[in-house]
Amino acid sequence: MKKKNKYNYDELISCADGVLFGNGNARLPSPPMLMFDRITKISDNGGIYKKGYIEAELDVKKNLWFFDCHFKTDPVMPGCLGLDAMWQLVGFYLGWLGNPGRGRALGVSSVKFTGEVLKNVKIATYEIDMKRILIKGETTVGLANGILCADGKKIYSAENLKVGLFK
Repeated sequence: MKKKNKYNYDELISCADGVLFGNGNARLPSPPMLMFDRITKISDNGGIYKKGYIEAELDVKKNLWFFDCHFKTDPVMPGCLGLDAMWQLVGFYLGWLGNPGRGRALGVSSVKFTGEVLKNVKIATYEIDMKRILIKGETTVGLANGILCADGKKIYSAENLKVGLFK
């Protein structure tokens, strides 16, 4: 796989299908659980900690699946889906670096919500700052901080997002 600095929707789907990083390695979830439409920036030495940076976007459409069920008369994107998107991006980053194994979310030390993704939002942007990557035997663990912005306004923050790749 040739590392690129951005990925479109079709390329993200190839990751979900197990093609992008190869069979048995990191995958993104398939729609509707894939929580972003494109990765607009990815680098292995960017971000606050100079350990890596990822930026991704979700086009917020009024017909997104979760608006019909959460909550029926008060539609809002569940906070857990924004958090899951951040874990998805950390796992993608580990696979993008060439680390083998299947990804799993391992935890987060804190999450703060100061706003909501509602139907009137046009775009949700995720920013991930990689802090550390640990490789122990056949396991790779990534640690990162992340934020979600709704139309440019920061509304979620997460510290110490932890994702592992396991062979």
